[in-house]
Amino acid sequence: MDNKLNENDEISLKELLAKIKEWINYLISQKKIIVLAGIIGAVLGLTYSFIKKPVYTATLTFALEDEKGGGGLGGALGLASSFGLDLGGSGGGIFSSSNLTELFKSRSMVEKTLLSPVNVDGKIISLAEMYIQNNEWRKKWDDKPKYSSIQFLPNANRKVFTRDQDSIMGLMYLNLSKSGLSVAQKDKKISIINIDVSSTNELFSKYFCEALAKEVGQFYIETKSKKARMNMAILERQVDSVRGELNGAITGVAVANDNTFNLNPALNVRRTPSARRQVDVQANTAILTELVKQSELAKVTLRKEIPLIQVIDRPILPLPKERFGKAKGIIMGGFLGGFLTVLFLILRKIISLLK
Repeated sequence: MDNKLNENDEISLKELLAKIKEWINYLISQKKIIVLAGIIGAVLGLTYSFIKKPVYTATLTFALEDEKGGGGLGGALGLASSFGLDLGGSGGGIFSSSNLTELFKSRSMVEKTLLSPVNVDGKIISLAEMYIQNNEWRKKWDDKPKYSSIQFLPNANRKVFTRDQDSIMGLMYLNLSKSGLSVAQKDKKISIINIDVSSTNELFSKYFCEALAKEVGQFYIETKSKKARMNMAILERQVDSVRGELNGAITGVAVANDNTFNLNPALNVRRTPSARRQVDVQANTAILTELVKQSELAKVTLRKEIPLIQVIDRPILPLPKERFGKAKGIIMGGFLGGFLTVLFLILRKIISLLK
């Protein structure tokens, strides 16, 4: 029984080797076609290397200031809360490094950046118009009248855009977010973030990278310090209000004193308004003193809550560029041409055997 199995295995192995040899001989017989296809592929690869535009990458590196904890202001903030006041404290974890990297890639930030003004050949246009020019979209819109008249003016109001404008902006965002924009944190322990913008236009890469950092920086500062600004504004209004009441009470004391000048000491009732006004002066003085303290603390808190995106390295011309090399085009084109031809010949042979 074992001898029969060994013989069957040996026969199967011999048949397999014979089949492999047969396929090799078949491919060798088609070597002229394969070589010709490889040459054609190499020529196409070389042609592609001439046609393919180089990709320029602009890199901006910044450090994120992220203060945590209340520090020495903890007691002062607690005292303020006892008066029903909230001086801000902390902006929370919404703008941690990981969240901030996603903010850079958000559609809102990218579209606001695309509407930023830039100077191109002495003319002020938006980055969106620059992107359209770089990709020669307007030539493709010649047969589409509804697109040919669309313009993206610098600092245009995004809320009044038409459906077609929304569609074009959405397409630009998708293209940039998929292949043109990369935001990454170098190390989780270090708050240093890199922004990479890649495009076939050197100036667009540089302008967009810098404008995006500026746009996100402004949004970051305004949002994180918004609560502290609101609280400071409330305190300033309360200080003005109490100061007005104090001035009125001081004037009232003076008026009451004038009315009781040379008053008979036995007529104490006539001195009541003056005493009441003096109590008002003392109370308002105490309140104003405390509010002024809280107002100053609020200013300190606001300065603390205004974060900083400190730019370390900006993109400097000329930018690094990545070109599809001629040698790479020849090798890849020749390999793909030969491989696809071999695959085609094998499939054709299999189909002919099955018939």
